Amino acid sequence: MLERLETEVFLALAEELHFGRTAERLHLTTGRVSQVVKKLERRIGGPLFERTSRSVRITAVGRRLADDLVPAVEAMTAALRRAEDASRGTAGELRVAFLGEWTAPVLLRAVALFGERHPDCRVDVREVQLSNSRASLVDGSVDVLIASYPFDGMARGPVLLTERRVLAVAAGHPLAAERSVSVEVLADHPVVQYPAVTSAGFKRDRTPDRTPSGRPVPKGPSGGTFSEMLSLVALGRGVLPVGEHSRRYYPRPDVAYVPIHDAPPIERGPVWREGNSTARVLAFVRAAADAADAAGAAGAPG
Repeated sequence: MLERLETEVFLALAEELHFGRTAERLHLTTGRVSQVVKKLERRIGGPLFERTSRSVRITAVGRRLADDLVPAVEAMTAALRRAEDASRGTAGELRVAFLGEWTAPVLLRAVALFGERHPDCRVDVREVQLSNSRASLVDGSVDVLIASYPFDGMARGPVLLTERRVLAVAAGHPLAAERSVSVEVLADHPVVQYPAVTSAGFKRDRTPDRTPSGRPVPKGPSGGTFSEMLSLVALGRGVLPVGEHSRRYYPRPDVAYVPIHDAPPIERGPVWREGNSTARVLAFVRAAADAADAAGAAGAPG
C-alpha cells in the first residue's frame, strides 16, 4: 500500500511537473519531495519521472500509475466526505442551481420545503448556463442542479416536471402555420445545435442524428446559450425542438412554437455528481419530490 504522503507527492508532481511548485503546494521542502519520489521509484522498480536541469516529464509507467490512482483517491475522498456528512447530518451549506427559467419555480418550491425541514442548512440558489452546467457539478460549485434528462454521467432523482415538445421555427417559416408537425420534419430542415459541452445523451434526445424512421437530420449552426439558439431560429438558420414552456418563458414575435404530435415528453428533475451523494443532497432531492407532488395535487403551474 502507498503511504498517504507518497500518493500526495506523486499526484501533485504528476500535475505540476515541477519539484519546486510541488513542494510549495504541499508545504514540503524540494529535497523531501525528491526523497519521496525516489523511494516510490525504488518500490515500483523503475523511473516515474524523467528529470533534467530544465524540465520534468512523467514516464509512461508514471502516467499509468497516475491514471489508476486518481479515481481511487477521489473515491476515498468521497467516502470520507459522506462519513463526515453522516456525522453532521444535513447541517452546513447546500448549493443548488437551475438551468432554464422554467425550472426555477420547481427549484424554489423545493428550497422552501427543504428549509422548513432543515433550518440548520443554508441553501444558496444560482442559475447556470448550457456552457457551464456540467462543469459546475464536476468542480463542486453546485451540489444539485434541476435540469433536463438525460444528463450523462450524473446521478438523477425523480421526474419533477414534464412538458410536451414543440418545434421552434422562424415566424415566417412555412411550418409556422401548421397546427402540429411530426418529428419526421427534422429531416427536412437544418436543426440548430446545442453547445459542444452539452452531454451526448441530451443532444441525442433533443437534436437526434436521425428521425425515428431512420432519415438523417441535417445539422444547423450551434448556439452558446438558449437565447442565442432561438436567435438562430429567428434568423432562419434552422429549427429547434424545445419544451412547450418556451412559449411562456421565451415569447418572441420572430419565433413560432409548433406542437410535435408524435414526440415523447421532456422530463426534468434533480441531477448531482454520484460522489457527492451526501445527506444534504439526498434530503434536498426528497424535498424536491415532495414539493412537486404537493404542487401537482394543488394544480400549481410549473
